[in-house]
Amino acid sequence: MSLLIIGGTGTLGRQIVKQALNEGYQVKCLTRNLRRATFLKDWGAELIYGDLSLPETIPPALKGVSHVIDAATVRPTDDYNSEIVDWKGKVALIEAAKLARIKKFVSFSVLGAQTNQTIPLIDLKLKVAELLKNSPFSSTVFQCSGFFQGIINQYAIPILENKTVWLIGNSNPIAYLDTQDAATAVISNLNDYEPGTKTLALIGKKFWTAEEVVALCERLSGKEAKTIYIPGILLGLLRRFFRLFEFTWNISDRLQFSELKGNFVQERLPIPETVWPVERLSLENYLQEYFGKIMKKLKETNYQQSQQNNEISFL
Repeated sequence: MSLLIIGGTGTLGRQIVKQALNEGYQVKCLTRNLRRATFLKDWGAELIYGDLSLPETIPPALKGVSHVIDAATVRPTDDYNSEIVDWKGKVALIEAAKLARIKKFVSFSVLGAQTNQTIPLIDLKLKVAELLKNSPFSSTVFQCSGFFQGIINQYAIPILENKTVWLIGNSNPIAYLDTQDAATAVISNLNDYEPGTKTLALIGKKFWTAEEVVALCERLSGKEAKTIYIPGILLGLLRRFFRLFEFTWNISDRLQFSELKGNFVQERLPIPETVWPVERLSLENYLQEYFGKIMKKLKETNYQQSQQNNEISFL
C-alpha cells in the first residue's frame, strides 16, 4: 500500500511518517524543500518535490498512490497567504487525487470549526471538508485541539528559565494530545473505507485551562511561574494591524485563533471522537518525563562543574 503524505516535516506530519513506516507502508512525502526533509529520507520515506502553491507539481506525486494524508497548512512565515495553500492548493490536490483514483484521503482541521467560520483559515478548512464530501473516495477530517509539544515552548521553557509566561484572558480549555498517539490513530484510520466523509475529534484525555497547565509545570519543575495576561482587546488590535499588510496576513490569521469559540468538555464534543487503538499518554506523564530529563541533565551539569572547580582549587 502506497501512501502520500503532505506536510511531513511538520510537528504532526513527521510522526505520521514515522508511524506509517513502522507499520510497513510505502511512504512518499511531498516537499518543497528537499534539504529540510532529508531526515524523512533517512527514515525510509521517498521524497518527491512538490508545492501546493504550484498545482502543476502535484499530479506526478500521486502516481501509484492509494492513500493521501494531507497534514500541510500555511506557516506564519510563508511568503504566500492561506488562500494559496489552504484553498487553491487543496483544491488542486483533491482534483488530482480524484484523477489518480485514490482509495482514502485524510485531512485536518480545528476542533469546533463549525462555530468559528469567521476565522479565515478555519473557514478555508471547512470549505475543503465540503469538497471532500463530494469526492468519490472515502475521507476523514480530524479536528484537533492542541498538542503536548507546543506546551514546551509556551510554558515549560519560560518557567525553567524564569521568564514570563504570557497567557490570554478568558481562553478556552485545550485537550492536549501527544503527536505520537495522534499519528497512531491517523494510520489506524486508513483501513476505514466507509463511503463519504467522517469528521472526528482527535484530542487528548482531558481539557486543560492555561492556569492548570502552569500549575502542573510549577509542581513538576519546582519553580514558580511569572505570568502576565494579554487582554483580548490588545490581540484584536494587533490582528487588525497585521491584516493591513498582505505579507503579514498569515500572522493575523494565527492571532485570530485566540478568539476561538466553544468551551468544550469530553461530554459535550461537537463531533464524535476517534476510536483509539492505543492508551493515550496523559499530559501529566508527558511533562513529568520532560522535566525529569531536564532536572537530571542539570544535576549532571552542576556535578561536572563542581568537579572542575575542585580540580582548579588544588592546582
